[in-house]
Amino acid sequence: MGPLAWGVMIDVTDATFQTEVIERSSQTPVVVDLWAPWCGPCKTLGPLIEKVVDETNGRVVLAKVNVDENPQVSAAFQVQSIPAVYALVNGQVVDGFMGAQPEDKLREFTNKLIAGELAAELEALVGIGNEESLRKAIEVDPTYKPAVVALARILLVDRASEVLELLEAVESDDEIEQLADEARQAVLPDDARTGIEHELTTLLATVKGDDEARQRFVELLEELTAGDPAAAGEWRRKLSTQLY
Repeated sequence: MGPLAWGVMIDVTDATFQTEVIERSSQTPVVVDLWAPWCGPCKTLGPLIEKVVDETNGRVVLAKVNVDENPQVSAAFQVQSIPAVYALVNGQVVDGFMGAQPEDKLREFTNKLIAGELAAELEALVGIGNEESLRKAIEVDPTYKPAVVALARILLVDRASEVLELLEAVESDDEIEQLADEARQAVLPDDARTGIEHELTTLLATVKGDDEARQRFVELLEELTAGDPAAAGEWRRKLSTQLY
């Protein structure tokens, strides 16, 4: 990861806590990470929480506090164990947790602090509706369905293979399945799929003793995977059974 944006991460001490955390939190949510050099889980958590705060592009500030060097801050939070993380808004603790957490949970933690702002930004980007704005929305939240669906419909025209990858990030429903079917059909029309499967059937009997047949079988599997991964999986199992 590259250097964090200016102002996103700060080292806070007992002397600067009031200004850098309490007062700053009236303008921007502040996440306080209480850690120590000897703490193994802190070394795991630290880079991850820095990464997810960096992704907020300055909407959230990360304040790092070495508890060994700053006992007043530790006492204020009544720290029992570390790592301990607290979120402050308008000088008040609004959320927190102890112990190392996976990246997706940390991202959920920070995003809750700016949910309203994110929602407005995402809605505005989808409202613009061009490919550039929709990709920006997906960078902010890859699971934001309105942006994913709108971009998928643009890509269906001439880049249908990208649609299937795009749709993997959102929860499946009838609309998503319909888009996926349209994308698979655009990538590999029914008549092309039928032709591939007919050739696979013919080749299957010869793949064990014929290198060229086996190579052609694998090439056809790659073509089939683009349009129908499930069918390709079935043919891979047939190939494995035939070979072994």
